[in-house]
Amino acid sequence: MSKKLTVSLDQTIIEKAKLYAKSNNTSLSKLIESYFNSLTQPASKNSKITPLVESLSGVIELPADYDEKKEYADYIMKKYK
Repeated sequence: MSKKLTVSLDQTIIEKAKLYAKSNNTSLSKLIESYFNSLTQPASKNSKITPLVESLSGVIELPADYDEKKEYADYIMKKYK
């Protein structure tokens, strides 16, 4: 069951949030609901991963032959060239 909630926020933040929601094909209400949901999830005693990070897990698909160490080494080489 959905209920209305009235909040007061800075106009600039509202505008930025609306743009973010639109660019992610979601509503501002769903964005806020998702954020509140991530804040209120109980943390596992053995896990140091926050609910927000956990919710992002699996978002990126990497190729099966992805070599994390090689990519990191390449990044470091480029950075300090």
